[in-house]
Amino acid sequence: MDPIWRKQFGYEYRRQPRAVMARGSTYKNGQREIWHSHEQAQLVYAMEGAVRVLTPTGSWMLPPMRAIWLPPGVDHELHAVGAVNAFSVYLEPDAAPWLWPACRVVLVTPLMHELTAALAQQPLEYEPDSLGAHIAPLLLAVLRDAECTMQGGLPLPGDRRLRAICSELLAAPANDDTLDEWSERVGASARTLARLFRQETGLTFGQWRQQLRLVEAMSRLALGGSVAGVADELGYGSSSSFIAMFRRALGETPQRLLRQS
Repeated sequence: MDPIWRKQFGYEYRRQPRAVMARGSTYKNGQREIWHSHEQAQLVYAMEGAVRVLTPTGSWMLPPMRAIWLPPGVDHELHAVGAVNAFSVYLEPDAAPWLWPACRVVLVTPLMHELTAALAQQPLEYEPDSLGAHIAPLLLAVLRDAECTMQGGLPLPGDRRLRAICSELLAAPANDDTLDEWSERVGASARTLARLFRQETGLTFGQWRQQLRLVEAMSRLALGGSVAGVADELGYGSSSSFIAMFRRALGETPQRLLRQS
């Protein structure tokens, strides 16, 4: 709920049965969880398939074993890309003092996955002396020290001119127009656009477009597209140049990344 509505009408905060809970979910290809938010923090990742996560400030494309951290109150929407087997962990804000204030992607280690899967098998209201009560603090400790990554993230700028460019690129990721060409359409100099891209997204225009292509590539590959076909659709001259770019950016070949389930 937006703070302005909370102030005007008040709200009743309802704690979940336990401070740390987990559950498993399955989704069919194309299934969505439409815009919503939680009072608790959420960690969500796919063990099989891929998940696209949208927030008001960006999107993330998560291949298997990459998780996104969503702070309390962040509006988000989830899209299943392919058949998805996923886990979610929900944490009360007071469960861990280190709760991250912004969305981030973390690498799911085998230990983190096994702890999450084990907790998801426990009743939601597990007993204080149960296995779930012992798993929860260990999972918190592992999560606190998890390695973060920029993989799969696509920040959205706020400037209306940059938004116009991003909107067109989202519809046509293979577009190779330069900032000089875009500047004539949106009414700002190439220098201004370049400065704003870095200022509002933390990326150069070229980096943002490459990140978009990576995100789109992961989505198309997760749906069964061939490397050669995806490379051609996204404007790469050859499969080898596409694979090299993919490995340079993500540290894995396309096939290996999507097989990490």
